[in-house]
Amino acid sequence: MKIEEILNVTKGKLIIGDLKTEIENFSKDTRTIQENDLYIGIKGEKFDGSDFWKQALDAGAKAVIVSEIKITDEDKLIYKDKVIIIVEDTLKSLYELATYKRKQYNIPVIAITGSVGKTSTKDIVANVLGQKFKTLKTEGNFNNNIGLPMTILKLKNHEALVVEMGMNHFGEIRLLTQIAKPTLAIITNIGTSHIGNLGSRENILKAKLEILEGMEIPKLIINNDNDLLHSWYEKNKNKIEIHTYGIKNESEINAKNINLGEENSKFTAIIKDGCNIEIDVPVGGEHFIYNALCGIMVGEMFNLSNEEIQNGILTFELTKKRMDIKTLNNGATIINDSYNASYESMKASLKYLSNRTDLRKIAVLGDMLELGEFSEELHRKVGEEVATNNIDVLICRGKYSKQIIEGAQKNKKLQIMELQSNDEIIKKLEEILKEGDVVLIKASNAMKFYEICQKL
Repeated sequence: MKIEEILNVTKGKLIIGDLKTEIENFSKDTRTIQENDLYIGIKGEKFDGSDFWKQALDAGAKAVIVSEIKITDEDKLIYKDKVIIIVEDTLKSLYELATYKRKQYNIPVIAITGSVGKTSTKDIVANVLGQKFKTLKTEGNFNNNIGLPMTILKLKNHEALVVEMGMNHFGEIRLLTQIAKPTLAIITNIGTSHIGNLGSRENILKAKLEILEGMEIPKLIINNDNDLLHSWYEKNKNKIEIHTYGIKNESEINAKNINLGEENSKFTAIIKDGCNIEIDVPVGGEHFIYNALCGIMVGEMFNLSNEEIQNGILTFELTKKRMDIKTLNNGATIINDSYNASYESMKASLKYLSNRTDLRKIAVLGDMLELGEFSEELHRKVGEEVATNNIDVLICRGKYSKQIIEGAQKNKKLQIMELQSNDEIIKKLEEILKEGDVVLIKASNAMKFYEICQKL
């Protein structure tokens, strides 16, 4: 973009700089700024990014977009070869720039949302599409009102875009979909994440369906085994274009002959009105069968060959902190699933842990956040999952440890510990872990269980 375009889009005021200056890359972080970036000073809860405009220019930025700052004559002299734009609201300007950038591209834009599985589904879908198209995807889980527009601003000579959309409240996906204007939407499932904010799973479904509002022609892929999505599909299948995948309910693509391994899985994808495909998934767990089915559905819709689809799934790599499996020096195995947690993802991870053939299976579990009045009930249900699965040791920390333990105590053979800090957990694991053991570490990100993984 030229500075002239940026001014037109944001209605900003040019303090210094050349209208013909071209910008290729955008940044919101002075710590990672690259030479010739445009820095956008986003106002956060704890600090205002506009205050760091000098650091951005000194670090090599070519231009800055800021608000509510004073530029002295001395500043204009020091930064005479740079570009300074002042706007009323930098966050609004970010949205406007991303919306404008998106309009320049007539390419497939796939938007993915859901209570769990968004990031791993995004990783598979992007890798499948990447076999045929130059594909840009959301990095990590930058799926909010800042991460999504920053992703769109990275578009260059790409032929497809895969974005992840997260939300905590009504209206958040509505904003993201209006910026991204998806050509295809995916809903992985409707669970209990953020139920404390939204009040019910039905409201979570309603919030996720906001994704359709930014689409000129609604086109949706859903997990047909999810109870709420299946019911919604049955009511709406004749109103809009909906594609389905599943294991239990009959769908356009079903998984059969499933062979779940510890670190990989195999299955046959049964494609309605098409040929079957043998699929190898490089990650264990039934939930990754669902993610792979979604990847196959996308591949089919974009006319990829069977070989391209197979290779896209076989070679995809998971975003870190999600089922990140490592062997420790003492021969024990650690499953780092510490990025986030909901009842549904806890259940899936515990099932995966249970099916492993290691010597001892140890679950280190912490709080699931944003569950509101449902917190005690859902933590108790997690404990019940521990009790019914083949788990040997349970270690808990957090406000709702008591409820997890209450549910888990139904299994009298289970060894249970409640610890008070991450340091205590690290010390205990260093004490008890031995060759052949496997330990699952899972909680909401704010519990900082990733520190346990790092120390181990």
